[in-house]
Amino acid sequence: MFARFGLFANVLAKPAGIQILPFGGAMTSKGEYLLDIFRQTGALLEGHFQLTSGLHSSRYLQCALVLQFPQQAERVGQALAAHFKDEEIDLVVAPAVGGIIVAHETARALGVRALFTEREAGVMTLRRGFSLKPGERVLVVEDVVTTGGSTRETIEVVKNAGGLVAGAGSMVDRSGGAIDLGVRRHSILVLDVPVYDPSVCPLCKQGTTAVKPGSRELKA
Repeated sequence: MFARFGLFANVLAKPAGIQILPFGGAMTSKGEYLLDIFRQTGALLEGHFQLTSGLHSSRYLQCALVLQFPQQAERVGQALAAHFKDEEIDLVVAPAVGGIIVAHETARALGVRALFTEREAGVMTLRRGFSLKPGERVLVVEDVVTTGGSTRETIEVVKNAGGLVAGAGSMVDRSGGAIDLGVRRHSILVLDVPVYDPSVCPLCKQGTTAVKPGSRELKA
């Protein structure tokens, strides 16, 4: 499913300062592959970043640089779909903007619809005429999960619309697998990347300023 091709043929070393956590006792080839792609596309950034949660980190994963390649986006969707293929998923929902492509490709692999939520007056909601039927089984997906905030908000939107959340998936979990979303969860790549409250951030103490990369002012 994640067979290598042309542009991304080289295997690169594990980036310093990031601990790769095992999937079921051993790192999966899909996770190693995805980490390689982040390195090769320049999507693994180093510096001083402020994440959506407000926390600071010296590492940032810019998934858009991976998802700009349709073949890679397809592989991401196939990998997540394969993990939830027995859950009888009716549709896939993701928070905008980072999760839109992930939702589309996962839904395509499952043969179902893909919706996305957006913030309206600061509140996550379904817009653009999107709706779901009560009782539909929903897979909520994201690009990167750090604290799980956006995923939790999307789960609540689905529940309030009468949907049943069958699971949650992401390209990357940078929490080290520590997040509990109350549903079955799977990430292709699990990393333990340190994050800091701004009040104790060692990068701030060094005098550097946190930047806010991503698809909106704060995104991670």
